[in-house]
Amino acid sequence: MATRDRLQRLAASDTDSSESYPIGLTLVSGAVATAVLFPILWLVVRVLGMNPNAIVSNLTAGATLTVVANSAALVTAVTAGSILIGVPLAVLTVQTDLPFRRFWTVVGALPLVIPSYIGAFTYASALGPQGELADALAPLGIQSIPSIYGFTGTALVLTLFTYPYVFLTTRASLLSFDSTLVEAARTLNHSRWEAFKRVTVPQILPGIAAGSLLVGLYALSDFGTPMIMQFEVFTQQIYVQYNAWGRDPAALLSLQLVAVTVVILALESRISAGAKTGTRSSNRSATFKLGPWRYPALLFSSVVAFLCLVVPLGMLAYWMQRVEPTYGSSTFTFQWQYAWSSVAVSGLAALAAIIAAVPVAYFAARHSSTLSNVLDRATYVGYAIPGVVLGLSLVSFGSAYAPALYQTIPLLLFAYVVRFLPQAVGAVGSSVVQVDPKLTEAAQTLGHSPAAAFRKVTLPLIAPGVAAGAALVFLTTMKELPATLILRPPEFETLVTYIWQVQASGLYDKAAIPALVLVAISGLSLLIIIKREDYDVK
Repeated sequence: MATRDRLQRLAASDTDSSESYPIGLTLVSGAVATAVLFPILWLVVRVLGMNPNAIVSNLTAGATLTVVANSAALVTAVTAGSILIGVPLAVLTVQTDLPFRRFWTVVGALPLVIPSYIGAFTYASALGPQGELADALAPLGIQSIPSIYGFTGTALVLTLFTYPYVFLTTRASLLSFDSTLVEAARTLNHSRWEAFKRVTVPQILPGIAAGSLLVGLYALSDFGTPMIMQFEVFTQQIYVQYNAWGRDPAALLSLQLVAVTVVILALESRISAGAKTGTRSSNRSATFKLGPWRYPALLFSSVVAFLCLVVPLGMLAYWMQRVEPTYGSSTFTFQWQYAWSSVAVSGLAALAAIIAAVPVAYFAARHSSTLSNVLDRATYVGYAIPGVVLGLSLVSFGSAYAPALYQTIPLLLFAYVVRFLPQAVGAVGSSVVQVDPKLTEAAQTLGHSPAAAFRKVTLPLIAPGVAAGAALVFLTTMKELPATLILRPPEFETLVTYIWQVQASGLYDKAAIPALVLVAISGLSLLIIIKREDYDVK
């Protein structure tokens, strides 16, 4: 082929790339999206098979209304609490001369490495009726302390371990904020507070909304904390119904939970659409002098760090030094095999997620259209499905129609992929858009097939994004609890299932070592996130 012909073909392909759909890539992307939507479709089918009177009776039952009210109150309280902690901390570490700002930035993000259920049982042990604080106060004549169980404890724990979502997203917005806008407002005789309220807040509102969405979805879908704190919410009741063989009521509750999740997503979308979009600028936010206010600011940062890090990690360290010599010979014998099982299934889940994510991300990045956007968005549905709902849907389907898959590793891996596929799609997609499509097209004009051009040109260039996506899926899977509890094969134990069993039996000291191992591994996810998103901690 002559060079001129190749250039003409290259120019033609450049104009057609967004209009033509490669059949194979489209079909594979469609199959992945359908597989992700399958658990929700199965729940719908299951509920439609119920007696209509039973559906109405369950929907209007007092217990159901209580669960709805409790869940709404919990999401509202945790989101509000996270904003009250995350936004001031982000402002202090970005826009003020707070002493040791880099230290407080890292400390502010660290609670993300502690799974909330580990935080819950450490707080229950420290502040429960027969906890360490009660024991310490007993010699002083204080016979009882306020109970941490119920709404208060659940909201407190979830707030302490989810506020970093708001902190990180708000901080990212502040770092990209053009400080000259504030200076312009000050020249118009606005006070510092007026300038912050009228200029800064509208610019960082999308970041706050994005973090609040993550917090709200986490609070709604979390399973371990409400179970440990004995607070009736959707996930807790779904699990109770499931274990009581109330599969139909559990399915109905699951669909209601999905509906509430959709409402939260719609609210966040509306807030983000109405908010002003910040402009990325090299003019970083100005540094405000705190003056004597730096002492209250340091006290605020220290209290947050104490509650989020010192209390849970201190309790784990305390339990570890209490481990008895007979640690390995009791009923709940910890085996390092559990850690290997966690690593093995997490590695397989990461590999499977990347294999599923690459075609979807590539299709969406290279063929922008309604179809590609729909398929891309469909993969995010799984992330909004709570793990307990996903587990219930798959175990219900497997027990009824696929007994060969019921409580097997492949079905467990499928659940992980559905749950965490968006992390892989996002990481791969962001890498694909940074690769000039003309490189691949040039390879095709030189005689390579589309698959060969992708393998030889695109894949090496997006390898960092593929690796980051795989790492995120791997490390998130390590911490996943409800789907693992429901779908794991008999006698298959991981770190999280072992931790759950010993804490349920009140043997907290036996959870110390596996919990610390899990926290250490989770810490790697934070390092990857910081490195991937290039968060500025200066």
